[in-house]
Amino acid sequence: MEKQLPLEIMKKAVKGIGYISHPLRLRILEYIDVNGASSVSSITKSIGEEQVIVSQSLKKLRDANLVKTKRRGVFIYYEICEEYPASIFECIRKLFGYMTDNFFYMKDDCKAILPRDYTTMVANRIKLFANFEKMRILEYLTLKGESNVSDIVNGIGSEQLKVSQYLKRLKDDGFVTSRRNGRFIYYTITRGVHKTAIQCIRKRYESLKNKKDF
Repeated sequence: MEKQLPLEIMKKAVKGIGYISHPLRLRILEYIDVNGASSVSSITKSIGEEQVIVSQSLKKLRDANLVKTKRRGVFIYYEICEEYPASIFECIRKLFGYMTDNFFYMKDDCKAILPRDYTTMVANRIKLFANFEKMRILEYLTLKGESNVSDIVNGIGSEQLKVSQYLKRLKDDGFVTSRRNGRFIYYTITRGVHKTAIQCIRKRYESLKNKKDF
């Protein structure tokens, strides 16, 4: 089985995912994902927010290494520099397509702005699992597959009570499913933005020659 990410790497990743779990930041990232490198004024005009608020959000996204800037004359343009947003948007567009029977959003190359209420819902979903312990559990289930509490506790080196509590929350939120086999309960990660986020984080880490650049 592949090893889980080092603890300090996962902590950094959770921080980045946490920045995404905000409706306005997610809409900003979505706009950049669809339109490419964009200026503050174009983003502000599109999403209908005050420029100072958009600028503050962009600064936080830049601090989290989710966007980078480049200058063209007197203008500064922002573009996505991580795999989390691009892959997540691909996932949530397909989910939206399945939910609405709209095949346009199911295409691999689809680049389109989603309804605001749906993007807000996704941001709130991300917020539910943007937690160090939860993401360690989700990562373990992604790598190992169906596992019981004892397996997970030993795998991530956490306390059984804490793992059980987080598994209940993850199940209540639809991020994992469970089945009983005798006296053991086995958990499996479900498909969705949470699993995509874990896979993106791992892909980025594995692609870096210098892991300290994460």
